[in-house]
Amino acid sequence: MDAPEKESVIDFPCSFPIKAMGLDCLEFDMLVYSIVHKHAPDVGEGAIKTRKSTKGKYVSVTITINAQSREQLDNIYQDLSNCEKVLMAL
Repeated sequence: MDAPEKESVIDFPCSFPIKAMGLDCLEFDMLVYSIVHKHAPDVGEGAIKTRKSTKGKYVSVTITINAQSREQLDNIYQDLSNCEKVLMAL
């Protein structure tokens, strides 16, 4: 017997911010972008924001996408979690 499908508290499609944090290096934002873009190819130029930590050791990259499904979000977060340069994904 199949498990009942969980009902999402998010109404899709919707604007959804994805944040990834890692050590501040030149290519971190492009790395995060490439992972997200694989699952959300319609990411626009203004959708990416970066912010360095107070001491400059870490950086957070937030990319707002037009999320289509929970499965899409799950796949993005799985790929971000699998990347050794991503320390945390929210």
